[in-house]
Amino acid sequence: MQKLKIGIVGLGNMGRGIANNYVSAKMPLVVWDVSSKAIKPFRKLKNVEVAEPVVMAGMCSIIFFVVPGSAEIEAALKGRDGVLAHARPGLVLYDLTTSAPAATKKLARMAAKKGIAYLDAGMSGGASGAEAGTLTLMIGGDERAFNRTRKTLKPFAEKTFYLGKSGAGHTLKLIHNMVCHTIFLATCEGGRMAERAGIKLQDMIEVFNVSNARSYISEFRFPRHILSKKWDAKSHVYNLHKDLGMAVSLAKELGADVSLGERTLAFLERAVDQGMIEKDFSLLYRDFEKIRRGVPGPGAATGKKQADRR
Repeated sequence: MQKLKIGIVGLGNMGRGIANNYVSAKMPLVVWDVSSKAIKPFRKLKNVEVAEPVVMAGMCSIIFFVVPGSAEIEAALKGRDGVLAHARPGLVLYDLTTSAPAATKKLARMAAKKGIAYLDAGMSGGASGAEAGTLTLMIGGDERAFNRTRKTLKPFAEKTFYLGKSGAGHTLKLIHNMVCHTIFLATCEGGRMAERAGIKLQDMIEVFNVSNARSYISEFRFPRHILSKKWDAKSHVYNLHKDLGMAVSLAKELGADVSLGERTLAFLERAVDQGMIEKDFSLLYRDFEKIRRGVPGPGAATGKKQADRR
C-alpha cells in the first residue's frame, strides 16, 4: 500500500492544505479539482500527478474527497466512468465533507457492493488546521480499513477518533458544529451587550480567555478575525447555515430536543434572508444588531433563493 499513491479530490481551502502536507511529507500524490485554477499550483510539483477521480481509482491506495458534499461524491462514484467501476482492490475512500449521515450511509453501501471501504471523517480545525496539519478527525465506518490506513492520515491529522459504524463521524461533526456555531453567536450576543454597557469588546474577550467563558471562539475566532477587523474566517455564512440545517434535521430524526440549535439556525436564516449567504461568517458580529432587527442588506432579494438552490 505504501508504494501506491494518495488521491485528493477537491483543492479548496481545506483540500489545498491537506494536499500540501502530503507534498511536504514527500508522499506520491494525485490531485483533482473541477477548477483548473485550483489545480495549477500542483502541476509542476515533484511526486504530484493530476488525474480525474476515475483514473485515481486504479492508481491510489486511498482517495480523500474534500468537496462540498455527498452529491459531488456520488457523481464521482457511480456509473461506468465512476470511481467504483474502476477501483483497484483494497482502495479506501475517505469522505471529509460535512454531510447528512443518511446520505453518507447510502454512499458507504454503494461502495460496499463493490468491495470498497468508505469512511466518513468529519474534520475540525478549519483551513488553518488543514494548512498546519493539525486537524482532528471524527471517523465512522469500517474499523479494519481505518486501522489499516490510520498512519497515512498523519500528514494532515493530529488526532483521529474512531466512533463506530458508518455515519458516526458525520453525526458527531454535525453535533460539534451545532455547538460551535451556537457558542459563536452567544459570544457575539455577549459582545454586543458589553459594548452597549460601555465595555470594550477586547476587554471582554481578554477576561473570557482567563475565565470560565473561554472557548475556541474567544481564544481564536475573535482575536484573529473580529478584533483584528480582518473579517477573514475563511468560511461563509452558507456553511454555518447548511451545517445547522442538517444538525436540526438529524435531531428531529433522532427525537432529540435542540432548541438552542434551532435558535441559532433561525438567526442564520435571517442572515441568509438579508443577503449574507456568501459573506465571511465573521461578519455576523459586525452586522449582529442589523440581522436581529431584520434590516435587509445588499443582495437580500436573492439570498433566500441561493440558499434554497444549494
